[in-house]
Amino acid sequence: MLKKNNLFLEQLLEEIVACKNVTGAKELLLSLYQLTPSIDKAIDMCISSHAGQYRKSGEPYAVHPIHVACIVAYMGGDESMVAAALLHDVVEDTAATHEDIEREFGDEVANLVEGLTKIVTIREDNLVSSSSNEKLANSALSFRKMLLASIEDIRALVVKLCDRLHNMMTLDALKPEKQKRIAEETLMVYAPIAHRLGISSIKNILEDLSFKYVMPDEYARIDGYLNEHKQQLALKINEFYDKVLQILLKNGFREGSFEMQKRIKHHYSVFLKMQRKGFSIEEVLDLLAVRIIVDKPLDCYLALGNLHMNFNPIISRFKDYIALPKQNGYQTIHTTIFDNKSIFEVQIRTYDMHKTAEFGVAAHWKYKDGSMLNPKLEWLNDIGMQNEAENTPEELYEYAKDSLYTEDIAVYSPKGGIFTLPRGATVLDYAYEVHSEIGLYAKDAYVNRVHVPLLTELKNGDVVRIVTGDEPRYRCSWINSVKTGKARANIRALCKQKIRDINCKVAIEILHSVFDTSRARIRKWIEIENLSKKIYRIATDSVFLQDVVNMLKKHVKKEKAFILSIGNKYAIRKQKFENIVIYSNYKISNVEFDYCCNAKRGDDIVGFRNGGNVLVHNKLCDRANKMIKDKQEMIFVKWTRNAPHRYKIILNLENRKGSLAEFLTYIARLGVNVASINLNESGDVTGDLFVVSVEIGENVGVENVRARLKDRFKIIDFVSQDDAYN
Repeated sequence: MLKKNNLFLEQLLEEIVACKNVTGAKELLLSLYQLTPSIDKAIDMCISSHAGQYRKSGEPYAVHPIHVACIVAYMGGDESMVAAALLHDVVEDTAATHEDIEREFGDEVANLVEGLTKIVTIREDNLVSSSSNEKLANSALSFRKMLLASIEDIRALVVKLCDRLHNMMTLDALKPEKQKRIAEETLMVYAPIAHRLGISSIKNILEDLSFKYVMPDEYARIDGYLNEHKQQLALKINEFYDKVLQILLKNGFREGSFEMQKRIKHHYSVFLKMQRKGFSIEEVLDLLAVRIIVDKPLDCYLALGNLHMNFNPIISRFKDYIALPKQNGYQTIHTTIFDNKSIFEVQIRTYDMHKTAEFGVAAHWKYKDGSMLNPKLEWLNDIGMQNEAENTPEELYEYAKDSLYTEDIAVYSPKGGIFTLPRGATVLDYAYEVHSEIGLYAKDAYVNRVHVPLLTELKNGDVVRIVTGDEPRYRCSWINSVKTGKARANIRALCKQKIRDINCKVAIEILHSVFDTSRARIRKWIEIENLSKKIYRIATDSVFLQDVVNMLKKHVKKEKAFILSIGNKYAIRKQKFENIVIYSNYKISNVEFDYCCNAKRGDDIVGFRNGGNVLVHNKLCDRANKMIKDKQEMIFVKWTRNAPHRYKIILNLENRKGSLAEFLTYIARLGVNVASINLNESGDVTGDLFVVSVEIGENVGVENVRARLKDRFKIIDFVSQDDAYN
């Protein structure tokens, strides 16, 4: 049996996989956590409650919670956490109740178990298709429950991560489709949560285990390469390790005052590098890494100086997370250096920083010497504050996932405040990160004192200044251009409310036009018919418009009794034009788009009638809103079909015969319509720059098109043109 203090998580998991019986599992737990009366009682309740239950693998069910408790104990969990791990399935899967737990173990353990029970994931035998909408909705709601439970006690989330880790270790017993579905959820939800909690030891293992099931071919390719070159890689890393060791011993470090570790990068991190850079595995040069662990922060910089004086560093890859810690409390210096035609990544940190990096938030229970940074957990509260009534499950899921992914850059406010954002974040993301009001009222921006558009992508170290205006700017069409869940959620919520308010006004104006009577009278009829809460639908639903007009006709007859028949005066007819469909009781001969907002197919639009002519505006156009305030006559308008969204692509094509035809053929196969294509005169000697305007339908999916084009062609820019603010 390995001793607890030198037991690495990988070694513990090997022992767990090899252990198939309750007796062995119990012995392993007691080697990791001292037996107390409460833990002894929890073990007994776990074993007795699950008696007669077996996992798909055939082993007694009680082995699972005991092994989860082993991982929790290794992660530094306290007595309540270890007890909760032992009992986490008792309430859900046996006759025991919450009251039984509370009576036997007290409020703290009972509340933790309840928190874990609330985290009702999709059970293995209830999984639906990976691609179905039902799956997404269920997964989203489960995900939100999990995070809300953890807001009350973050320890519940740590125990849940340990539970998922053990499930992933024993996934082989399930059917392939279930393996893939559980692995997908782990990769998209649990691994990012482990990252945000700073628990890299669990995150890395979850990623590699999931990767193996989600993308088996890609995993096998990387695994095969690493195994094939195992000896060569081992020789390289050993030679470099010895060089660094000798340099440190000769320059200020004594033997025993520091520790060094060497490793080959994790499979999934290699895959991400290949995807991000468009490399093959043969082109990924920095497969090898060395970690230096020292006593004091100052020693980190001494080690860094020794490395940079003896090897050539790649300065663009240097990151100092000691001076600028990540939001999860992570502190380490990252540098990448050349040696003997090879590239090595080197991490330098103190022992305390190492504990925080490996155990994350759990380090605060395991090591109580006061030296750890408190990881920021505001993201949990942000997710919890998302309004379930106003957001679809899918929107909540998207927000939560966007809030979990890796923060990769740090930017500064003009006063030196540090804001950590995901790679690819824009100036507008920064504005919403500072405050939702700053994002809403943002008018101009300066990055490093240079005036830039609000959708400019930020880089590490940028200094950003936002200039706000007096009027809110909703920018609804920008929702797919921002990166953070916070920015998207704010834009979506503000635009939903703004468009609903406009729709209420437009509905009254359309009815006013149909009946040619006062707005006050229209409102009175609407109240009598109890339509006040639904009236906004008239602006977008032609069937509802016709129904309401038919309902209100009787009021005209009552108030104008002398009229014998109203005939077809209020009959709503469909009138179709090239791009627009109009529903009205007036004959329309011409439809035009106003120049001010350049409404594009798919935008929310409004129509203004002047005799037989209709003028179409984007619904959020300032001029259109002024026309609504000025009571200009309105009419129902909508696009002729589910209109595609328009995008501008700038790409560099190889200067050879047939390259343009190849691109156009490929893009047609993706189901994308090309609206226009132009040669940009600034093409360089290696190729030509083309500006292509395309239309992409909802069923095709812009992210799919963007990813596939970037895999195959040199894409310089890919931006939405569905914008009333250009």
